[in-house]
Amino acid sequence: MTPSRSSSPEELTSRSAQQRAFAAHEALGQGDSLDGNLRRLVRDSWLRSLTHLPNPDAVAASLFYSEDELEAYRQSHPLAAVMPVINRLLVQPSADSGLLVAVGDENGRLLWVDGDRELRRRAEGMLFVAGADWSESAVGTSAPGTALALGASVQIAGAEHFSPQVHPWSCTAVPLHDPDSGTVLGVVDITGTSDAVAANTLSLVEATVAAAEAQLSIHRLQSRLPRARRAPAARRRAVLYRDSLQILGTDHGVVHVGGQSVQLSLRHAELLALLALHPSGVTAEQLALMAYPEHASGTTVRAEMLRLRKVLAKHGESLVPSSRPYRLPTELVVDAVQVLNYLHRGAHRLALGIYRGPVLPRSQAPAIIRLRGEISTLLREAVLNDAAPDALLQYLQLPEAEYDVEAWAAALKVLPQRSPRRAAVVAHLEWMDRELGIAEPGSLSKS
Repeated sequence: MTPSRSSSPEELTSRSAQQRAFAAHEALGQGDSLDGNLRRLVRDSWLRSLTHLPNPDAVAASLFYSEDELEAYRQSHPLAAVMPVINRLLVQPSADSGLLVAVGDENGRLLWVDGDRELRRRAEGMLFVAGADWSESAVGTSAPGTALALGASVQIAGAEHFSPQVHPWSCTAVPLHDPDSGTVLGVVDITGTSDAVAANTLSLVEATVAAAEAQLSIHRLQSRLPRARRAPAARRRAVLYRDSLQILGTDHGVVHVGGQSVQLSLRHAELLALLALHPSGVTAEQLALMAYPEHASGTTVRAEMLRLRKVLAKHGESLVPSSRPYRLPTELVVDAVQVLNYLHRGAHRLALGIYRGPVLPRSQAPAIIRLRGEISTLLREAVLNDAAPDALLQYLQLPEAEYDVEAWAAALKVLPQRSPRRAAVVAHLEWMDRELGIAEPGSLSKS
């Protein structure tokens, strides 16, 4: 999906298009409603940005790490393994071309910024530097942040940026996905003047991202080979994986540790998820309250934690919890938490893209029930408020939407009369009406 291609690069940077964007921005600053002069993806991004940043003129990027902390984080991120590819294909050719290349993580935080030396100096004035947060929730509409919000390639030109400070710049950004799980690992961006949104720029960035994803797949395949058969590149120390836990749409959690996938029992998945949600640590008594619907003693929790530690120890020490309090030794990425973070940032399409169903559907753990309900409710509300046909139809494929009359009726309302996809929606509404008697009154009459 590449929504930026609805307009050609010449149209994005044309005088008339920029004048319309400037006029819309002035109206935005005066509190007026947005008119139809903006591209839809820009208008939608501005509206999302306003929920976090009510005053565009006051928007400014901020640093999230010190230099030492940034270096440690960069080296622990899977994108470090593919930076040689990005350097060769994008950074080196951009050194004297009047363009900057930025690589950010999945949260929109810039990890590397390189390219034209003079442009780098100018970009420092708006804190477009490694270590700065350029997510939509931090700086509003920009190619890196908006590409992550949509999970798609994006080009933003001049006055289409939410912050006036960024109006002299244009940018193209493409998300980079994990080749195994499909989740977003980060974003690759080119920033500069009008050349940064040229048609060949978008093609170049997309090709670079595809090459980087392919290279990461090769690295991972080599890392799985017996030591004697590994190519030299596979012996170099690089973080190819992030320890993660999948608890969406499954009754048995799956933890991924160092390239291995381990299926957990429901109880162990609950406990591991709760530890990930409380990185500062929890006591046995606190875990008992969060994980057991009935009264359970600290002794019961300690016995179960001992079993969980033995299961995890078979696959290395990186995730074996310490005790007093119980705490994970390193960050564990939880798919449900990723979805929740995307929803809080207004990136519901990205959340929908990785959502696989309710959190541990059979779990009766009080804390898991709360998490499951929060994510399900927020996702549904975001999709219905968006009212975009593609998002609604994607949501309707989820098991929990099967009997959601309001959602099915909303899809019927927004689909064009001649859309071939209407038939399936009408048929489902008729089925609910005929078999279950729960179709929304009047919904079928609109078909």
